[in-house]
Amino acid sequence: MKLHIVPARTGVDWVRQGIQVYAKQPLALTALFFTTMAAMKLLSVVPLLGPIIALTLLPAATLVMMEAAAETSLGRIPTPALILNAFRTGRQRLGALAVLGAIYAALFLVIIGIASLADGGEFARVYFGAAPLTQEIAESSGFMLATWIVMALYAPLSMLFWHAPGLVHWHNVPPVKALFFSIVAVLKNIRAFTLYSVVWFAVFLAAGVIVSLVVTLLAIAGLGNSVVAALMIASALVLATMFFTSIVFTFRDNFEPPQRPAQADEQLTE
Repeated sequence: MKLHIVPARTGVDWVRQGIQVYAKQPLALTALFFTTMAAMKLLSVVPLLGPIIALTLLPAATLVMMEAAAETSLGRIPTPALILNAFRTGRQRLGALAVLGAIYAALFLVIIGIASLADGGEFARVYFGAAPLTQEIAESSGFMLATWIVMALYAPLSMLFWHAPGLVHWHNVPPVKALFFSIVAVLKNIRAFTLYSVVWFAVFLAAGVIVSLVVTLLAIAGLGNSVVAALMIASALVLATMFFTSIVFTFRDNFEPPQRPAQADEQLTE
């Protein structure tokens, strides 16, 4: 496994490739993303352990979307069966993916715990659905500080896990090493990832402006709040799906493809 250092402009290519691949199978990819997120949401409502289990499954959910994007780029239609394909690589890789998820959940809970020191746990209660987000809470100094703490600490957590699911799944790298290789790859290509983030921010901002204009026109036309809400949810779902679709291209450009088994190589030479 060899790490590639890519030019900064590659960050723009990752966004473009993600959008182009999404355009090939928009309904299938959106349905797969929605199904994955809905399953995690259902798990999160289970008392006590539900939210932790949902956090544990996030690396696997990312891997599902990476596989879906890869299948789509090859001209195939991604189906919900991909959710099972991610878990058919043997007990070793399945166990490694589970360990990766457990580490992610533990580190995220540590971040939430640190943020709770700033607001007495208000952010944690809102995040896990134990309390509603009211205007009074949102405008409180403690809650705002906790939000900034979570955002600041989530950046290195994201870098740790950005490539880790793919490294575990496709390269059979142990979880801890996968985390190390992931953050090294992101830091070595930080210029490309910075541009990647900036371009995605611009895409989300532009989409937000367009949706706001459409919502305003719908309101003037006298359409109900349900139509407006459905449009906003649909646009957010599409943008999130496109973003997750682009992740696999960052992985492909940062690492060489996994080596084929020796047996396969021998069969090709016969």
